[in-house]
Amino acid sequence: MKAVVFADRNAKELLRDPISYIFCLGFPLVMLAIMTVLNENIPAEANMVIFRIDYLSSGIAVFGLTFVMLFTCLQIAKDRSSAFLLRLYASPMTAAEFIIGYILPILVIAVLQSVITYTVSVVIGAVTGYSFVIGRMLLALMVLLPADFLFISFGLLFGTVFSEKAAPGLCSVIISVSAILGGIWMNVGSLSGGFKHICEALPFYHIVEAARGAVRGEMSGLASHMLIVMAYTVVVFIVSVFLFAKKRQQDLK
Repeated sequence: MKAVVFADRNAKELLRDPISYIFCLGFPLVMLAIMTVLNENIPAEANMVIFRIDYLSSGIAVFGLTFVMLFTCLQIAKDRSSAFLLRLYASPMTAAEFIIGYILPILVIAVLQSVITYTVSVVIGAVTGYSFVIGRMLLALMVLLPADFLFISFGLLFGTVFSEKAAPGLCSVIISVSAILGGIWMNVGSLSGGFKHICEALPFYHIVEAARGAVRGEMSGLASHMLIVMAYTVVVFIVSVFLFAKKRQQDLK
């Protein structure tokens, strides 16, 4: 019950901030529209499909989750800097209740963001002549759930370890890395050498490929992509929870 009350407070804090609407909802949709227009102006003989709506939709959905990470990080770092958490630490709430209270509203926002992104993609697909299969899009939403937890865990980690000023900078690094090495704006499969290996070693490429595969009905490789994403998610979540609990114990002393 205490976790739900705390989650309600955090949800209200997020909804009061207009910047969250701009970055969590507005910016990904603007990018979706811009890249669709760009794709329409690319000559067919270029054979570039990365900005085609069936590829682009999942890339933008993952890109949007990076901003969910940013707002998770900012919320926690801001609470720490304002001593709000210090006052709450004196309450009978456990570390698990704090973590659940932070994760629940952000998780709802992350899922809604993906739903909106795919819904707009269906509209764009109808205009540009591509028909999405609803069942595949629902599968893509399920595929993105571990990614939701992964980016939220990154936000929890950075918000716990770093200050309100330093934490956003670290999140910006993850945003840039996920966009570049995740294959959102380029076809990683066409690369070779060390750069491709780096992309494949990180979870972001596998998140994007898993979601794209689900949307396009290409199931080969989906399981391996998901295993890698879930392994990263478990590790980052455990580390972030451990550090949050440790930080709470230190602040209580």
